[in-house]
Amino acid sequence: MAATAPAAPLESDTSALAADVRPREVWAWSMYDFANSGYTTVVVTAVFSAYFVGAVAGNAPWATLLWTASLSISYAAVLATAPLIGAWADAHAAKKRLLALATVGCAGFTALLYFAQPGTVALAVALVVASNFFFSVGENLIAAFLPGLASSRAMGRVSGWGWAFGYVGGLVSLGACLAYIQAAEGAPATSFVPVTMLITAAIFAVAAMPTFLFLRERARPQPAVASPFARVRQTLAHAARFRDLRRFLLCILFYQAGIQTVVALAAIYAQQVMGFTFQQTIVLILVVNVTAAVGAFGFGYLQDRVGHVRAMALVLLGWVAMIVLAWLSASQATFWLAANLAGLCMGASQAAGRALVGYFSPPSRLAEFFGLWGLAVKAASIFGPLTYGAVTWAFAGNHRLAILATGVYFLIGLALLRGIDAARGRRAALAEG
Repeated sequence: MAATAPAAPLESDTSALAADVRPREVWAWSMYDFANSGYTTVVVTAVFSAYFVGAVAGNAPWATLLWTASLSISYAAVLATAPLIGAWADAHAAKKRLLALATVGCAGFTALLYFAQPGTVALAVALVVASNFFFSVGENLIAAFLPGLASSRAMGRVSGWGWAFGYVGGLVSLGACLAYIQAAEGAPATSFVPVTMLITAAIFAVAAMPTFLFLRERARPQPAVASPFARVRQTLAHAARFRDLRRFLLCILFYQAGIQTVVALAAIYAQQVMGFTFQQTIVLILVVNVTAAVGAFGFGYLQDRVGHVRAMALVLLGWVAMIVLAWLSASQATFWLAANLAGLCMGASQAAGRALVGYFSPPSRLAEFFGLWGLAVKAASIFGPLTYGAVTWAFAGNHRLAILATGVYFLIGLALLRGIDAARGRRAALAEG
């Protein structure tokens, strides 16, 4: 496996931040991760997903399938548009403008989920598709600011700061929602879950404000490119010049399939296999967010010290160990251990992957290449969980076999790391300009 430690950097700057970047700006950038994490934690994972199945769709046999299909539709829309949005943002130096539109879209459609009530299935599906689409667009755009903020030697560290802030933000949003739910104890879910959508949207909007106040758009318009379509065609035509980035994007496609499966189905596994109650599952999610924040923050420093590729190999080995531990778990205690190992690996892998994409991306095409990163992640979000579901369907609800099958994706990702050379990939990015 070719891995290059940062002992011989291509740039002489040894600080964590780029020369013209102040700490306040990095904090403002990190605050967007803080802001948008509440959406995934509350809407996708912990609160609205169960409400959709149990209340909106009335526990119909097709309810869970419709929920996953709704998310898949939004991810498919991102697959179709992310590279084009990124190319347009680069050509017009408009990352920040598009990020503002994505923020308004996600927060607005999340607030409208307040109107999702029993029987309003079509409305709920439309709002979930729209809110998740805008969330995903914003996620790609905020990531594209990273290489302009961090020194090339410290992308792992700075990316880790953002992810760590993100997990804290998820805790804040989920904690605020749970406080409201506990205050409404005894009332039906239809009376308090809609209000949690307003809480989540409000926290998103308020927490994102520093991003738009202090984060600078450093890109310059590039009028020579006729259209986003021409920009993407140009990228594909020169793909051979970015062999390491291309291979890493393929690696992301597979290991993110494993991660997205764990994110989407960990609560189901905890309840169906390990016998967790709903309350125990919520506590588990809260604690795992803490360990994920620790993993994101701490692993970024390790990544900058040992090298990007070697760091990714370590974290993927950690994911494999977590899968085996969850598969073998016979008690809730061992599953708690597996879940917290997943949290550490989740924070580490998210921070490390984003940093390496930034390291391999040409400075003039950041939004476009982070659009490709988003494309790989969203494609994984579709077929990863579907694989888990197919295994449980084919083998009479065998969740242990399904989680073991998920580990194959991490092994494939580990194999694809072979042959990636970080220094070569960085030279190709700088040569493009």
